Amino acid sequence: MRTSRHRVRERYLLVLLLGLAAAWPLSGAGTSPGQVAAPAPAPAQAAPAPAQEAAAQMPVSSKTWIGHEAEYEEYLRTAAIAKVEDVPIGVTKPKRAIFAPGGPIQRAAWKPLKPGMHGGFYDSYKSEIAAYELDKMLDLHMVPPAVERRVDGDLGAMIQWVEDIKSWKITDPIAGPDQNAWNKQVVAMKMFDNLIGNIDRNQGNLLYDPQYNLILIDHSRAFTGTMTLPMPMTRMWKGLWDRMEALTLEDLQAKLGPWVGKGEVKAIIKRRDKMKKDIIDKIVEKGPAGIIP
Repeated sequence: MRTSRHRVRERYLLVLLLGLAAAWPLSGAGTSPGQVAAPAPAPAQAAPAPAQEAAAQMPVSSKTWIGHEAEYEEYLRTAAIAKVEDVPIGVTKPKRAIFAPGGPIQRAAWKPLKPGMHGGFYDSYKSEIAAYELDKMLDLHMVPPAVERRVDGDLGAMIQWVEDIKSWKITDPIAGPDQNAWNKQVVAMKMFDNLIGNIDRNQGNLLYDPQYNLILIDHSRAFTGTMTLPMPMTRMWKGLWDRMEALTLEDLQAKLGPWVGKGEVKAIIKRRDKMKKDIIDKIVEKGPAGIIP
């Protein structure tokens, strides 16, 4: 007959055996006593997701100012300039400012172009700034930041020099990976040039970046009193046109007044009305084919 002492010993042995079983490494199953179990193999590293690979291979946009406009404007106004050099191209003889390393902008076009007649055309550095301000009003993001700055006693426009860009011909346009997106940008460029009366869109300032974003530069001959619409159009971007129609004389005067005279501000409204009568209404009459949403 088992005594209570026997039962206590059996319980003690059972607890001891259960403890040893719990402490025995599962990965060591099948090893001899005293043999150290091999460590479990490290999990295989997951392959990059297709979306991550695509993002890594995607070209970088040169429109670095988007979302940082105020910061870039202040930098253009105040950043230390290491040197100013001549630019070998351009009728108005712009210069290039090189900033000290470490900032968000490497270089800038420096245009101390006083308002007046130059080579038979009216030019003004102030028109460069007006083009940028109007671009912001229209939410276009196609004109790089431009501010007024004094350098060596001269006032002029300091304009972000857009890096890593290529030129294209308006008579031989490129397409890029997204034909519709490219066409929309070309239409936007034409609408913008007609609104500001830009008579100087040419081979030297038709530019695009690695993501096939159009970059619009050189607007010193725009914002005059001309009623000429320099760009022929067969299509219109409705979203942009809606924003153009929403512009008021008061809003334009508030934003562009420091750079454009009152008569020239009124001419923006008049050119817009002329666009509607001579171009936009006729496109709308032809139906949806000429309208980009």
